[in-house]
Amino acid sequence: MPQARTTKAKSRIDDFHELKDDIAGKTYGKDELSMQIDVTRLGSKIVELHNISKKYGEKTLFSNFTYKFKKGERVGVVGRNGAGKSTFIKVMTGETPTDTGKVVVGETVVFGHYNQDGLDFTNDKTVIDTIRDIAEYIPLAKGLKLSAESLLERFLFPRSQQRVFVSQLSGGEKRRLHLLTILIKNPNFLILDEPTNDLDIITLNVLEDFLEDYSGCLMIISHDRYFMDKLVDHIFILEGDGNIRDYNGNYTEYRMEKANAKQAEEKPQPTIVKTAGRNDFELRKEIKSIEKQIEKLEKRKQELTAFFDDPNLPVEKITQYSTELAAVNTELAAKEEQWLELSAEVD
Repeated sequence: MPQARTTKAKSRIDDFHELKDDIAGKTYGKDELSMQIDVTRLGSKIVELHNISKKYGEKTLFSNFTYKFKKGERVGVVGRNGAGKSTFIKVMTGETPTDTGKVVVGETVVFGHYNQDGLDFTNDKTVIDTIRDIAEYIPLAKGLKLSAESLLERFLFPRSQQRVFVSQLSGGEKRRLHLLTILIKNPNFLILDEPTNDLDIITLNVLEDFLEDYSGCLMIISHDRYFMDKLVDHIFILEGDGNIRDYNGNYTEYRMEKANAKQAEEKPQPTIVKTAGRNDFELRKEIKSIEKQIEKLEKRKQELTAFFDDPNLPVEKITQYSTELAAVNTELAAKEEQWLELSAEVD
C-alpha cells in the first residue's frame, strides 16, 4: 500500500478542517460569538442511571449500566449504527422507558435534545415568531440578555430573513432553526444527536464557539472525531454486546487504540490471494478511473475554496458552497479509500 497516497488521504481530512476554521475566521470573529450564557444552575443531583437495561427485539442494546453525571460534564457517545446510541439518550431523558433499572433526574435539570426528528414546525409562522413563542431572550452573565433576534443573527438568520415564513426555508435552514428552538430554552443539559450530519460548516463553527463557552452538561452523539475531540472529555462506547464502556480519553485516542489492537491480532500472511476473476489489467483500469474521479473532485474543491477568498461573499453563498465542499470532501475520502484497497491487490 503506497505510503505517500495514504498520507495524502489522511492529510486531506486535516486540510478540510483547517479550511473549515479559516472560513469561519473570515466570516465571523470569535469575540463576536462569545455569549457567556447564564445557564440555570444545576443542583447536586443531575442524572443518575441505576442498572438500566434495554432490548430491541432479541438484541440487547445495553445491560445493567450505572452512572452518575457531574456538573459541567462533557461526554461523547459512540458505537456502530444500530448499537443503540439514540435509544440510550431517549431512555436517559425519559422519552423511552427502560426495561430494567431506573433513571433519576434532578429537579433543576432542563434537557435540550437536538435530533433529526425535530423539524415539525408551523409553516405559517415567521422565523422570529417561531423562536419568540418559546422565549424572548436568553439570560447572559452580569444581568445582560441575548434577544431572540440577536440569537438568530448569530446563527446566520439576518433580520430580513427573520420575517420570512418557515415554509419558505430550505431544509438546511430548517435544521438550523430547529437547533435554535433548543438553545433558546437555555437548557442546562444539552444533548446533540448527530449534529454534524445536518448542519453546514458555518453553522457548525458558530455552534462550536457557543459550546466552548457552555457551562452546563453536554452530551454529543457523533462520528466526527474533530467535533468530538474539541468538545468532550470522555466517551461512552456502545460495544454492541450490551456493554457500555466509559473510555477516559477522546475519540481519536479510542480509534487509535482500536486500530492498534486490530493490527496486533492480525497475523502476517505468507502469500496474497487475489480476488477471483480480477486480473491486474482490470484492477489497473479501475484504479485509473478512480484517479480521474479524484482529479475532478480535487479541481472542484479548489474552485469552491477560491470562492471564500471573496470578503463580500453573501451568507447564502457561504452556506451553499460550504455544504457542497463538505460533500466533495466526503466523496474524496471515499475514493481515496477505494484507491488504497484496489492498489493493495495489484502486484
